Amino acid sequence: MFRITLQDLKFRARQFSIAVIGAGLLFAMSLLLAGMAAGFSVEITKTIDGMGANYWVLAQGAAGRLGSLPAFPQSTLAAVAREPGVKDAAPSLVVTQPILHDGKTTKTVNLVGYQAGSRLGGPGSLTSGHEISGPGQAVVDTALGIGLGQQFIVADKSFDVVGITSERTLYGGVANAYVTFHDVQDAVFGGRPLISAVLVTGSPTRVPIGYVLKTNTDIAASTLNQMKAGVASINSTRYFMWIIAAIIVAALVYVTALQRTRDFAVLKAVGATTALLFIGLAAQAVIVSLLAALIGGVLSTFMTGLFPQPVYIPDSSYYILPISALIVGVLASTAALRRAVSVDPAAAFAGAS
Repeated sequence: MFRITLQDLKFRARQFSIAVIGAGLLFAMSLLLAGMAAGFSVEITKTIDGMGANYWVLAQGAAGRLGSLPAFPQSTLAAVAREPGVKDAAPSLVVTQPILHDGKTTKTVNLVGYQAGSRLGGPGSLTSGHEISGPGQAVVDTALGIGLGQQFIVADKSFDVVGITSERTLYGGVANAYVTFHDVQDAVFGGRPLISAVLVTGSPTRVPIGYVLKTNTDIAASTLNQMKAGVASINSTRYFMWIIAAIIVAALVYVTALQRTRDFAVLKAVGATTALLFIGLAAQAVIVSLLAALIGGVLSTFMTGLFPQPVYIPDSSYYILPISALIVGVLASTAALRRAVSVDPAAAFAGAS
């Protein structure tokens, strides 16, 4: 039976190739969608880890979402630094702002304000240039598309790009721009001494009254939560991709079954059981699905750069893909099974003299 299946695949190679390519593209898109959904979480984690803190001190009642943290007096920094267990403390401001580049191009950045020279609050690592050393300087992510020595404007304040970093984005690829927190105060708060968090290293046992202590995990979870609807929509689309791929394979196997009526009649005439026919059909569908999965896995690695937002395909997705393809193949073969078992063995002798 398996030899017959392989011969039929060879005989209908063009027909099967079309299905393999179509299902492979759907599998590739499914992997990319999984990478997009994971990208929201990964970019948040990379941004937070780059800032180098263990804990965040926020205003009481703050949800902990980066970019929407309520501001509080900068004087709180000194009070937090005196608390037991605090090794280092530094101010932070994270706000999403429009910028002007080249006098005509408007872009959006996550303006991250930190203390120049501090190891807390910055990008963590650079790909070129150097860290900021004073006002009017900025380190930007490559996603912003602004190179070393170029300028951009926030409100009426100009910034010179002195350093470039990578993989420091939020909210689906919006680039981070790291500047001094005083510059953020001037550009966003009219110079008022406000900050939105105190970044802490060590093991603090308490915080000043009116403030709360959050871990990096808390901040990441709260920030990701505001994109929950978008992630759910991406995942739903991914599931539809699997369904469409199953339909493509099922349609191929069913059409093949229609074309193999006499083959099935002969097989049944010589004693082939329903289980044996199902194995033959399932083998065809599984081979097509696994080949499509292989193509999808290869294509997805070359397609990640086609999207403006970060795409981080989890390793687990590559392990799940062949298993899912196997299931798709088995389920798809059931579409043709009824046609195969309904064939009358007498059809094998139709037209015989």
